[in-house]
Amino acid sequence: MSDIRFDDRVVVVTGAGNGLGRAYALEFGSRGAKVVVNDLGGSSFGEGSDQRIADVVVDEIKAGGGEAAANYDSVTDGEKIVQTALDAFGRVDVVINNAGILRDKTFHKMSEEDWNLIYDVHVRGTFKVTHAAWPLMREQNYGRILFTTSAAGVYGNFGQTNYSMAKLGQLGMAQTLALEGRSKNICVNTIAPIAGSRLTETVMPKELVDALRPEFVVPLVVKLCDENSTETCGLYEVGAGFIAKLRWERTQGKTFSIAEGFTAEDVLDAWDEIIDFTDATHPSNITEANTAIMTNLKSAAS
Repeated sequence: MSDIRFDDRVVVVTGAGNGLGRAYALEFGSRGAKVVVNDLGGSSFGEGSDQRIADVVVDEIKAGGGEAAANYDSVTDGEKIVQTALDAFGRVDVVINNAGILRDKTFHKMSEEDWNLIYDVHVRGTFKVTHAAWPLMREQNYGRILFTTSAAGVYGNFGQTNYSMAKLGQLGMAQTLALEGRSKNICVNTIAPIAGSRLTETVMPKELVDALRPEFVVPLVVKLCDENSTETCGLYEVGAGFIAKLRWERTQGKTFSIAEGFTAEDVLDAWDEIIDFTDATHPSNITEANTAIMTNLKSAAS
């Protein structure tokens, strides 16, 4: 089995000063990549800044024989992060959208600031970084992009309306970019990791945070960003040695005659059938998802 290498590849990792981002940056650096270590150095709540956070990781990569450059901008200034990669190394091959913060509150206590700041970092910031790198990847006919969602985005989580919204937003962004990037050899995937970090230590006991080491997520990230990988448009749950691909599931559903008409009472009578996941289907794109609807329209028109 050959090693996965990133020699002469340039990898941008956002939020790379701590936790998962730091683990990614160190691993890519050890595998020959030139790494842009981005971190504003703010708190887990999006406050303050400290350039030393990124510098420490850069120094670690260089001490291991690798190449790295620090960037201290917010992800909302994504074009500056990508420019750092161009200035230092001349290209961008991989983007790991990892930066994140928390502003957890129940919805009735949540302020617009809590909502907007989460949106700015997780959605707008991810857009800005990716949008700056996208034309470069298209031009060179190569790119690997990773988005970071969360179980909170997939399943919901009490007290995290803003975070859940933003994390599922990243998945939607990734799924469309995977379709648009396929012809240009740009693979786009999304992970929902669970790992000990500054964010999870606010919602998990310390012993669990310590046990969920970021290093357990790194192997999947490296695999998905490998130049020999053709995997794209995927969503993966990962943590503590567990890796699984996740997909949408839908019941067989119930089709009503739109020619004859149907009522809320008809829906009520068919409710058990509508929600029965026995023999569930797994639509993987819009065409598959809309097949039943379009078929019923054609039946009504004939």
